[in-house]
Amino acid sequence: LVACCKGIDLATLQGPAALIAAACPNASAAILTGPSFAADIARGLPTALTLAAQDGEGLQHLLSTPSLRLYRSTDVIGAELGGALKNVIAIAAGVVIGAGLGDSARAALMTRGYAEMTRLALALGARAETLAGLSGFGDLVLTCTSAQSRNFRYGQAIGAGQGFDPTVTVEGAATAKAVSNMALRLEIDMPITAMIAALIDQTITLPQAISALLSRPLKQE
Repeated sequence: LVACCKGIDLATLQGPAALIAAACPNASAAILTGPSFAADIARGLPTALTLAAQDGEGLQHLLSTPSLRLYRSTDVIGAELGGALKNVIAIAAGVVIGAGLGDSARAALMTRGYAEMTRLALALGARAETLAGLSGFGDLVLTCTSAQSRNFRYGQAIGAGQGFDPTVTVEGAATAKAVSNMALRLEIDMPITAMIAALIDQTITLPQAISALLSRPLKQE
């Protein structure tokens, strides 16, 4: 069974593979994730994705096409977390652009957001090279820089002080809350994620969130 969704279950804090294993213990679970918009794949545009499974070589050849190139990984946790966490950072990138803070600020936000993603993923047993690959860094770049991303558009609306269509699914909104709670429990510093969760819950204003992030103590990179 191949999961093509990205996120963390709010009740169990598990990823798609664990949920598949719990529901169908006799099935082999795989994750197909990475930088891709469904519209691009449907049009046959060149795309590369990560297929994460304990034994995915057969699936890799079965699902690859002349325009869809799959790279195999056994790091299911890393692939899941990359796909889920980048949605939160994409919301933050949208906030930056919507608020008119500029592309330089977005680049800084993406870089520090990637550091947050990596910290949590490594703590949960992922491999650093997975986060540096298509399912982490690759997907982060796509969703933080394109208006095709629902998460980016949602953040952009928050940054601009505008409403957003409630019928549009924004995976990162729920993920931000789940990850923020997880980070607190594990004592992992994830300030961007925490600010996005607070903005979504409207427990902090945008100026307060910006001030809180920019006034953090200076440190070594």
